[in-house]
Amino acid sequence: MFLAQLMIKNFRRVGEATLLFRPGLNVIVGPNNIGKTAVVDALRALLAGADDPYPRFSSDDVHLPLGGAATGEIRFEYIFRDLSLDDEAEFMHAIHEGPDGKTEAVMGVTYGDADKAGRLKPRRWCGDFDELSMTSSMLENLRSVYLQPLRDAEQGLRPSRNSQLSRLLHLLSDEPGRDAIAAALKELDNKLKGERPIQDTHGAISGRHRTMLGPKLAQVVDVGLAGTDFGKLAARLSLVVDAFEIERNGLGYNNLIFMAVVLSELAKNADAAYRSLIVEEPEAHLHPQLQAVLLRYLSSIDKGEPGEKPVQVFVTSHSPNFASIADLDSIVCLVDAGASKAAAFHPRSVKFEKGKREKLARYLDVTRAELFFARRALFVEGAAELLLVNVLAQCHGHDLRDHGVSLISVEGLNFDSFMPLFGEKAIPIPVSVITDADPSTKIEGKTVALYPAAGDAVDPSDTTKSMLKAQDGLVKVFHGQKTFEYDLALIAKNRPTMLAALADIHPQIGAELKILVEAAEDDQAKAKALFRGMFERTSSNVSKGRFAQALAAQIQDQKLEIEAPDYILHAIKHVCQ
Repeated sequence: MFLAQLMIKNFRRVGEATLLFRPGLNVIVGPNNIGKTAVVDALRALLAGADDPYPRFSSDDVHLPLGGAATGEIRFEYIFRDLSLDDEAEFMHAIHEGPDGKTEAVMGVTYGDADKAGRLKPRRWCGDFDELSMTSSMLENLRSVYLQPLRDAEQGLRPSRNSQLSRLLHLLSDEPGRDAIAAALKELDNKLKGERPIQDTHGAISGRHRTMLGPKLAQVVDVGLAGTDFGKLAARLSLVVDAFEIERNGLGYNNLIFMAVVLSELAKNADAAYRSLIVEEPEAHLHPQLQAVLLRYLSSIDKGEPGEKPVQVFVTSHSPNFASIADLDSIVCLVDAGASKAAAFHPRSVKFEKGKREKLARYLDVTRAELFFARRALFVEGAAELLLVNVLAQCHGHDLRDHGVSLISVEGLNFDSFMPLFGEKAIPIPVSVITDADPSTKIEGKTVALYPAAGDAVDPSDTTKSMLKAQDGLVKVFHGQKTFEYDLALIAKNRPTMLAALADIHPQIGAELKILVEAAEDDQAKAKALFRGMFERTSSNVSKGRFAQALAAQIQDQKLEIEAPDYILHAIKHVCQ
């Protein structure tokens, strides 16, 4: 049994959104203030833990439409699937036939009828009609633990009667085991009482006490272990890590230890029909390597150990590192749908062409995983554009950072692996894609590259044409006459700056090309000479990345002039609009 779907309506930033989950790990990602905590609170409205009361909401939590008023009730609907026969019996009143003909359990929580202080009253219901209230037995069968952000794991690991460690010990022990521990404690207590230091201490306290109160009022005082029964031992048991007390251990490792205790208790609990762990920002206190280790473990948790029950895990994160490691199928993106509304997008629902999804998964490193958190995105082909596009934007009065634009290089991967993630029916943010036209022609059966003039009509490559067909109102593709460097060189005022940058890294090549460029008859010929002299040499081409670094230095440090080609400016304006 797992939670397959959560519908949130009229709650904070969410007007209405449906989130789809899978068994095991679910990673909910999105930028700050997009509504990740709202999703967590919606989950907790039904899946509160033994130590965590159900969240309370007020009229301030009701969704406020842009330019409108907050009205109506908050509504959450939950659909559970893969029910066993026992689950169907336990949640009989919630049973519903799904669209695929399989049995599912429908439950819901509504918050409404605000009191004078604005507090909303919750009502938990089940089935096709929300008049039927959930029973206490049903609620107890939904076992969940919530770990809040910046949590104090040390507090959760300290000895106490209701500590996670104490509960786990009770869960994993049977009656004979508890009796054996109690007998061992009693034997230890008796042995300690026979030792001289204990006897002397007992004698000193008893004698002083009798002298103080007299024989009739004095009580019987004993010195020994404080309780020799199993329950008191469980309440005083503590963890020792690498021979250190838990208080002296680091926050990151303590969080991992606490998570291990919580997951053990959930997975070993055979009484509950459903078990889940809800974690906000698990990356807190963990360096990237430990984040990767934790996520890899959480990804495998649905497989379970022998004798354990499955645990569904919900994780919220704004860490690109976490998103880059997570399986694409486990990711749920919260996105800005405009008009102060949040919506959900599921990358696993994208219909990728064969092989494209696997390529995307391999290339999603920390930098490129930023796309899941972006409010605007500008994709470029490689290192040269990555280094220079923001410099060009600044030269024309735009700063990509000020506009919240994520500049992402696909580094040789075809754009068609990334583009399906964005658009009016996917992640709805403005996206510009800057690509090369790469025009060519056939001469005697061979493909020959073309070097167009600035005003020539260009027939772009088949790859670029297919990208142009995938455009919509949000995703736009921009290309020039040939390539980024060639199009820069077509502009007369750019060539001296480009030659100065080249001379910095390759003085001899720079000197030779300066002569060739100056001798060429027009802008087209000069651009061709400069481009081919750097990147189409008979041997040892100039590195595009190194040249871009040198060119950026000439523009920023030496204050040399540069003008962006029109298609670059159009791409920048689209994402900065």
